[in-house]
Amino acid sequence: MSAKLFSPFTIKDVTFKNRIVMAPMCMYSSHNEDGHIQNWHRTHYTSRAVGQVGLIIVEATAVTPQGRISPRDLGIWSDDHIAGFTELISLMKEHGAKTGIQLAHAGRKANLEGDSIAPSALAFNEKMKTPKEMTKENITETIEAFKKAAERAAKAGFDVIELHGAHGYLINEFLSPLTNKRTDDYGGSAENRFRFLREIIEAIKTVWNGVLFVRVSANDYHEEGLTPLDYVFFSQWMKEQGVDLIDVSSGGALPGAHINIYPGYQVPFSETIRNGAEISTGAVGLITTGVQAEEILQNERADLVFLARELLRDPYWPRTAAKELGVTIEVPKQYVLGWK
Repeated sequence: MSAKLFSPFTIKDVTFKNRIVMAPMCMYSSHNEDGHIQNWHRTHYTSRAVGQVGLIIVEATAVTPQGRISPRDLGIWSDDHIAGFTELISLMKEHGAKTGIQLAHAGRKANLEGDSIAPSALAFNEKMKTPKEMTKENITETIEAFKKAAERAAKAGFDVIELHGAHGYLINEFLSPLTNKRTDDYGGSAENRFRFLREIIEAIKTVWNGVLFVRVSANDYHEEGLTPLDYVFFSQWMKEQGVDLIDVSSGGALPGAHINIYPGYQVPFSETIRNGAEISTGAVGLITTGVQAEEILQNERADLVFLARELLRDPYWPRTAAKELGVTIEVPKQYVLGWK
């Protein structure tokens, strides 16, 4: 028996051995607070490669120190970070996984000492500090930081770069009218709110010709916020710029949003964007079984399936899914006796 979940998927010159992606998940484990890779990261990511995940995307990695969500986030704001990522990539690739990194800036959701920055001076909630509204100079500097981060990711040897445009972080803050109240060229119309992301993509494309994903929050869950149909237009624009796949998540722009969570609750958003923008998508959100993942792919609701917490619970989830689907997959030779 064959299963689409375990069929290869090629973008440009990169072929993933299956359609299973480890979604980026913050580990908050750079314990020296310098953004560097630690033993935890080596163990955590390599074990999922041993488990036969096709693409592993390293957690949100800050393009500036100010852009970290927490002091213990990974960073790629310095050339000094490259060596640690190069080593980590080598460990994962030994087991056949392709590798990605999510480039991120937390914006107003940065939980750090000092000032945070955002498109508008609006605090996320009463417990978070009010950010400084970004000047044009701040915007230009941040775009350059994303570009330099992409250049470092290329030097480290990643196969995929993903831009974190979701969950209420900086890029998402520019996109959403709930968090972007600017009256200049970066606010107001959808085209203006997209400008920051457009210019980041333009800058990155000057140093990176590899596979490029963008993670989005396709639904703000607010009557004045963005919906999946809005993201059809954004995704069409991203496709024109050469973005290869939209990683479709949702929420995070505002605290306290009412979200009806159930297995696969975000999959319809992926389907809407995939069909409306005619672009490849990844589905994420309470995907836990092989049968569920196979349904998503067979019904062309997404091209890749991103797993998050289920891969925390089961680093060998591809084996679990293969058994469920009656499929035989490659076995690490060291584990042959136990891989039944």
